[in-house]
Amino acid sequence: MTRKLTWGEDRVFYYDASGRLKSLMTNVTDVVERDAFDRISAGRSAFRVDDLLELRRLFEKHQVAGNGAAGV
Repeated sequence: MTRKLTWGEDRVFYYDASGRLKSLMTNVTDVVERDAFDRISAGRSAFRVDDLLELRRLFEKHQVAGNGAAGV
C-alpha cells in the first residue's frame, strides 16, 4: 500500500487480488485518523462544518451574481 497526493486528492494505492492497481481517497479508509468533528459527533451529523461553510460560500457567490436564492 502507498499513500500519495494525486489529482489534488490524498489517495491510497494498492493492488487487488488480480494484480490491478487500485486507489481510494484516504477519507474513506482507516489510513487517516478521524478528525475531531467525527469523533465528537459520533455519527450524529450528516454534514461536516467545512462542508457547510463551503455550501454557504457557494450560495453567497450565487447571490452576488445577481441570481438570488429563489431557485434554490
